[in-house]
Amino acid sequence: MIGLLQRVSGACVRVDGEIVGEIGPGLLVLLGVQKGDAEGEADRLLERLLTYRVFDDADGRMNRSLLDTGGSLLLVSQFTLAAETRKGTRPGFTTAAAPADGERLYDYLVAAARLQVVQLATGRFGANMQVALVNDGPVTFWLEVPPRSAAADP
Repeated sequence: MIGLLQRVSGACVRVDGEIVGEIGPGLLVLLGVQKGDAEGEADRLLERLLTYRVFDDADGRMNRSLLDTGGSLLLVSQFTLAAETRKGTRPGFTTAAAPADGERLYDYLVAAARLQVVQLATGRFGANMQVALVNDGPVTFWLEVPPRSAAADP
């Protein structure tokens, strides 16, 4: 499972011109689900997202997490993160989870996040979304929890 996290001063998601999710300071996370991902990968990625130290402490060092700051979280599904891009000029999606699996794991991660984050917003799975953000820093990190099947490969 892949999470592209961006520290933002604000972000929103629109579907058909309507804002469906909006946050102030916090993290915008684009989520990609890969074949072989399961609840264990979602749990581990959520733990990392919530505890990854990307916010400044009193000394200006990135030493505080989303849980430390009480910031907002915007979760947006983005299957293109799981694209195969190593060769050619057109991405392939054979490594992405099937839509039903992707939606199930996205919903699972959102439900788990709701138990820990006070200010949580989401996009709409499978929709054509327009995401607007003000990246703070800019600070952007790629976090990946490989599927167990991929981790077991030599």
